[in-house]
Amino acid sequence: MPVAPRRLLVIAAYMLAWIVLTAGAPVLVVIAAVHDLVRRNRGAGLRLLALAWFYFAAELLCLLLVGLAGLRWGLVTPSRERFLAAHYRLQDAWVGSIFAAVRRVMGLRLIVEGAELAAPGPIVVFVRHASFLDTLLPGVILARPHGLRLRYVLKKELRLDPCLDVVGGRLPNYFVDRGGESSVEIAAIGALARDLGRDEGVLIYPEGTRFTPGKRARALERLRTDDPARYPAASALTHTLPPRPGGPLALLAAAGTDVVFVAHRGLEGFMSLHDLLAGLPIGGLVQVWVWRVPAAAIPRDRAGRIAWLDRQWARVDRLAAGTAA
Repeated sequence: MPVAPRRLLVIAAYMLAWIVLTAGAPVLVVIAAVHDLVRRNRGAGLRLLALAWFYFAAELLCLLLVGLAGLRWGLVTPSRERFLAAHYRLQDAWVGSIFAAVRRVMGLRLIVEGAELAAPGPIVVFVRHASFLDTLLPGVILARPHGLRLRYVLKKELRLDPCLDVVGGRLPNYFVDRGGESSVEIAAIGALARDLGRDEGVLIYPEGTRFTPGKRARALERLRTDDPARYPAASALTHTLPPRPGGPLALLAAAGTDVVFVAHRGLEGFMSLHDLLAGLPIGGLVQVWVWRVPAAAIPRDRAGRIAWLDRQWARVDRLAAGTAA
């Protein structure tokens, strides 16, 4: 479907969802409360209802601000820098508000170690992917506090989020078509890392998708057949998927910069709606570890870089599993 009709349909769906949640709040609150009493899940249903309302409201507010900015820029065309700065501010505010709402409503405690190592840029950032919430984490702990402009490598399906589609599409991000030609996609990812400034970085989730036990089994089976040399190290990973080297290596080759790793533990309860309704993440502790590897310490050859990435990812996995300090 062409971009404009798709956006209009999605935005209309989001408006309808917010209207239904708002108008139907009295009934929905009663249903959620009864569900929570039966399940004894510490009010998980009510909490999710509040977060759903806030999420759709934040999306619509973001789109409204984009529309107002468009009206103003129709009269006075902004410079490229002012255009980017405005959208980065809007992106930071959107990410920060949603993450803050989740923390408050779910009663999450957040402990971050080493985030100050992310600055200055330019940097390449590799992040563990365990739930939808860790897509917000880098913006909250790296970008906003340290004035970094992060370019994201994201899956194309995330364009169904209208604010991310509009604002993210105007920033130097890349939405990967996982069903497309891999060589074309990898080349486009590499291009994202060119000409990074001292306040910039490019971010990718090396696993390529969120961790689940089923995905882990399938990834290991592919490695056993396609790259058996990596299988022993990959099979030792218990809480992460083995990194897919294509995108990360393209970024390393194009950027030639330090690499920042972000490992985390405590967001696993956000993996599925079932876990959320069971109240698994409520009152949880989220721990985040950040470390930086100098460019000079990264091997130059492909085989060496893959082995280095696997060693670093083994540390990510140990931290996620709670078996490393």
